Amino acid sequence: MNSSSQSSFQSQFTAYSRSMGVKLLLVCGLALLMLIPALFVFGLVGERKHRESDVMKQISSQVGGRQTFLGPVLAIPYTEIPQQPGATTRQGLYLVFPTQASAAVKAATQQRRRSLFKVPVFEANLKFNASFDLTGVPNAAPENAVLDWKQAEIVVGVSDPRGALSDAQLTANGTTTTLAPSTVAPDLMLGGGQNPQLRLVMFGAPLGDAAQPGAQFAVQSALHFSGAQRIAILAYGKTTQVTMQGDWPSPGFDGGFLPIHQTITPHGFTAQWSVPYIARGVAAEGPANSIHGLAGTALGVSFVEVANPYQSVTRSLKYVPLFLGLVFLTYFIFEATTGKRVHPAQYVLVGIAQIIFYLLLLSFSERIGFGLGFLIAGAATVILLSPNAGW
Repeated sequence: MNSSSQSSFQSQFTAYSRSMGVKLLLVCGLALLMLIPALFVFGLVGERKHRESDVMKQISSQVGGRQTFLGPVLAIPYTEIPQQPGATTRQGLYLVFPTQASAAVKAATQQRRRSLFKVPVFEANLKFNASFDLTGVPNAAPENAVLDWKQAEIVVGVSDPRGALSDAQLTANGTTTTLAPSTVAPDLMLGGGQNPQLRLVMFGAPLGDAAQPGAQFAVQSALHFSGAQRIAILAYGKTTQVTMQGDWPSPGFDGGFLPIHQTITPHGFTAQWSVPYIARGVAAEGPANSIHGLAGTALGVSFVEVANPYQSVTRSLKYVPLFLGLVFLTYFIFEATTGKRVHPAQYVLVGIAQIIFYLLLLSFSERIGFGLGFLIAGAATVILLSPNAGW
């Protein structure tokens, strides 16, 4: 090869290299540009998730929502006698927790649908047992406080009474009484600081002569409530044991303590909790405003979806830059090795096809699930891109 031919070849190769280098930069720019429509898909998924949240709130408000229960507790009103003339007399509520507490919960679930969205709701039968020993009570009352034992009530609490399906019953000393809104403790605010805020509506029944210093007695309470998404029992005794059964195949255990035993099958679950006094972290008795830590002792079960389509699509969207870059790089290598020119508009069309994949994935996942939706959307995208690659 003479010098002129060699010089011509080098100049052509240099020009080609520069051309491909510019083309590579252009392809990278187009890949970044295609992230803009991907953001619109992100927004669409966010809108669907927001709509799903609204539907959950609407249905939950009709059946009681996330329910939290407090088992039988002795509530005694008291009055602080002022020591100085002219001082204001203050009143309060003194709570005594049972020494031994046990609860059994059986929950039956179903899914309420509205449009594309499903909300798990439940009906629960709750049975509470509580054994009280009032020896030494009160030992944490405010100074100069006088307890009104005649007005003492056994109270139970629930976060949303709209979920009641029947009257709550209390059995004490062989007598069964229907619980009514408590006169000594209409509601109870728990939490604050590092603990979640929780408001409980209280229902109670008077004990009569059974409530007196040094007395020992046992009570039982039965409740029938509905709710949605989650049910929880507060550790209402010095030592608390809870057994919960349900037919939901994918429960999520949460709250202050996890179960010590759990069995999960496709037909339901069984879970057992045991919370000793030293682990509960809340005093056995005291004024109502001193037991905020009780909100952190919830023994809860959430009825969750194993594969939420919007969560799965959101996760897959995070890989948009990877898929776009991989496909664009594949086309560029094909162009560089075969000598066939690929117009920038074709890269744009390929990128749009990738975005269409995520739209198809979202649409199919809402109807038939993420796994099968991914397969169909992927197959449709491959069929869309294959003729373009062949031409």
